[in-house]
Amino acid sequence: MPLAATGALLTRAAEVRSAVAAFNVIGLEHVEAVIAGAEAAGSPVVLQVSENAAKFRHGRLLPLARAATAAAERALVPVALHLDHVRSDDLLREAPAAGFSSVMYDASRLPYAENLAATAAAVDWAHAQGLWIEAELGEVGGKDGRPAPDPHAPGARTDPAEARDFVAGTGVDALAVAIGSAHAMTTRTAALDHDLLRRLAAAVPVPLVLHGSSGVPDEGLVAAVAGGIVKVNVGTALNMAMTASVRRFLADRPEAVDSRTYLGAGREAMAREVARIIGVLAGAVGTTRA
Repeated sequence: MPLAATGALLTRAAEVRSAVAAFNVIGLEHVEAVIAGAEAAGSPVVLQVSENAAKFRHGRLLPLARAATAAAERALVPVALHLDHVRSDDLLREAPAAGFSSVMYDASRLPYAENLAATAAAVDWAHAQGLWIEAELGEVGGKDGRPAPDPHAPGARTDPAEARDFVAGTGVDALAVAIGSAHAMTTRTAALDHDLLRRLAAAVPVPLVLHGSSGVPDEGLVAAVAGGIVKVNVGTALNMAMTASVRRFLADRPEAVDSRTYLGAGREAMAREVARIIGVLAGAVGTTRA
């Protein structure tokens, strides 16, 4: 089927008080695993290509984007394409022609006033191109080797009043919030501030996004969706599943040299993790939101 629009998937999810899983992809095996897992779960899904993934591909966005588009068009469930954690204005401007319907523009490292101004300018351009745009306020941390922030540090968590003003001042379509998760966690020990999430959901009129979801235990994810999260970003969990599977395969078969064998095993492991996470999120449907 044709590529779905991220905004349409999230709008529908918000209406039924559910969440859409969004998985970061690095190579074609990731793309195929995410789609296979979503098909097994019977759920729409978002494929996310980050600026770092483009850098890994020698700065070229199109090869992975075109592969993801071709795979999505053969999928049995709706699949959207999202450009994640974009800091480069040049990369932002590549998004429409590459098939992306949405972009996460990341100026969160900047002081509030500069984040607001940069994001507002990005939103103006993106909306003129028909792009749906997400931003971040607060500091999720753990990205690009940055340590996770002290949860008690000023500005680390997203302030509800500031978030309301930020959304009004920028015109963003969704907001990633800092409520206790961190990128690149390899343990599922993140403790989310669910009271803060409820206050953010009450203050902000656009869908809320949880980054760093790989580090959140299942019950935390269910509670986050019940509390107002509409898009759940997952990346590290897939890499962990793939790496563990490849290691086991090669340990059991040290003579193996055909990369299709161990990459195939890794792809299957990622697909199982995708289906599992989507199932966890589905368990939050019908849970009363405050």
